[in-house]
Parts: sequence; structure tokens; C-alpha cells
Amino acid sequence: MSILPPPTINEIVSIQASELALIETQGLDRNPAAVYLASLSESGRRTMRQALDVIAGILTGNADCLACNWAGLRFQHTTVVRTRLVESYAPATARKMLCALRGALKAAWRLGLVPAEEYHRARDLEKVNGETLPAGRELQAGEISGLMGVCEDDPTPAGARDAALIALLYSCGLRREESVSLDLENYDPDSGLLEVLHAKRGKQRTAYLVNGAARAMADWLALRGDELGPLFWPINKGGKLANRRMSTQAVYNMLAKRGCEAGVKNFSPHDFRRTFVSDLLEAGADISVVARMAGHASVTTTARYDRRPEEAKRRAATLLHVPYRGRLF
Repeated sequence: MSILPPPTINEIVSIQASELALIETQGLDRNPAAVYLASLSESGRRTMRQALDVIAGILTGNADCLACNWAGLRFQHTTVVRTRLVESYAPATARKMLCALRGALKAAWRLGLVPAEEYHRARDLEKVNGETLPAGRELQAGEISGLMGVCEDDPTPAGARDAALIALLYSCGLRREESVSLDLENYDPDSGLLEVLHAKRGKQRTAYLVNGAARAMADWLALRGDELGPLFWPINKGGKLANRRMSTQAVYNMLAKRGCEAGVKNFSPHDFRRTFVSDLLEAGADISVVARMAGHASVTTTARYDRRPEEAKRRAATLLHVPYRGRLF
């Protein structure tokens, strides 16, 4: 009697692959992926849509999450997805993508498209273990000074606006989405109080602009005026201000431009947030206070932004001496 080999991952998926592809277009109000994505913020929606598209491609061969029958997923399918993600992505990325998968499954259950028992089985996946090197980097004091310097040397309104925006990103640890969503009424020049709407959870927190950051903001507001509307406005090449909201891409482009002018090596807007956390902790601020200032729900999240452990490793490495004097030519 011959023993059949165990099925491969591809065979397990292909058994019901045809059932996982939607034959008819499903209304968005009944589509689990669409309903789940609609519950997220703009930035979260973009990230999780990409994750669901990848998972849909694994399941059906069509990388379109809106064309995948999420209600048809069972434990064998989600197990395969987990395996593929662990093989192809870093642990943190795989965990994020599985979070998107669970979100679509939960939406399918809440819409009454899948029985509760099948839903719980499908989402009952093993934890993805493993750590990766922290993303991004910490900006040095000289780099931030360089960025502010090129803005100060720019006599156009863009120079004042960009200086205020960079000061705010660093001194308040704001996300790009949070910085462009600010309105003039969210800032009190007398006290320096800034009301920030959490970009991910819709919760409000407060921040304060002091010393150089407050002066940079005052210079920008002197040009902007007191007209109600967004705190930061787009400025065209002719230096004309327009009372409308800047896009997150505009902030990204501005920082890339100023970084090039200042000779600062590649950095992301979120690196200001990482630097904000690290510098506050290095200065002796309590981590629970820093977590509230950053809008983190847990100090564990704040700790992941802290770059001091890497500096401690570098200092520790200098304690060892390698007795190499160099080649004699």
C-alpha cells in the first residue's frame, strides 16, 4: 500500500481557490474588506489595503482584496497565508498583515456572512515570533540645525512655513497626518498650547511649542495672518499662499527638498518622531509622560522608538580593544 505524500501549501489553497474568488461584484456595504478599510484612518486604510491585496493574491492569484471572498476563508486558508507571510516578510510586517487579515475576517463575521465558530477558527493562528532591527533613525542635533538653517536663509514665505513645520514635527513629535490636520484655532500663541487630533484613534492630546519652536511658529503666523482655516498652507512657486490644507505628500516633498539643501542624508518624516522620543528620554523625561506626549496607548510602543540602547551598544563596543596596528608597507 503506497503512502501519499502530504499536500503542499499550493495544493491546500487550490482545493478551494475558486470559491475564494468572487464571481459577482459584491456591494461595498457587504464586502468585508471594504467595510474593514472604511473603519480605518486615511493612512491606516492605505497600509492595510496593500496588506489585504497581498493576501488576496496568495489566496486567489488576484491581488485585489475587493475581489476576494473573505467569508469563505477557513482555518486551512489562513494557516497557509500565515506561512507564506512568515516566509516572505520580516516578523513585524507579517504581524501587521495578519492584523489586516483578522480585520477582514471580523468584518465578515459582523456582517453575518460567516458563522461565529468558523470565524474564530480561521483567526486562531500561531503568533509570529521574532524581532527586527528598529526602523528609521534618529536625527542628530547638527542635522536638525542644518534643516532649520536652510529655512532661515530662505526669504520666501516657504522658508518661514517650513521652519515652523519642522520645529513642530520635532518638538511635538507629530505624525505627518497630524501636522496637516491642524487648524489655526488648535494653537494658542500666548501659552504655546497645541491641540492635536490623534491620527490613528481619533483621540485628542495636547502639546506645547516653546523657545525656538514658538518663535518659528510666530514668524509663520505673521505671514499667514489670522484667517481661519488650516494652520499650514500650500505655497506656489511665486510665493503666493492658498488657504487650503497641505497634503501629507507635500510635507514629505518639502522635507526631502530641505534635506537635500542642508546636506542631511536620507531620513523620513517619522524620524522626527523617533528623535523626539529619544531626546526627551535622554534628557531625563519620564517614559510615561513621553508616551502621553507622543499619543501612545502603551509605554511599550514608546520604548520601541527609543534609540538610546543602540548608542549604549556603540559605547560598550569601544571598551574592547583589538590589537591591530595596521600593515607595514
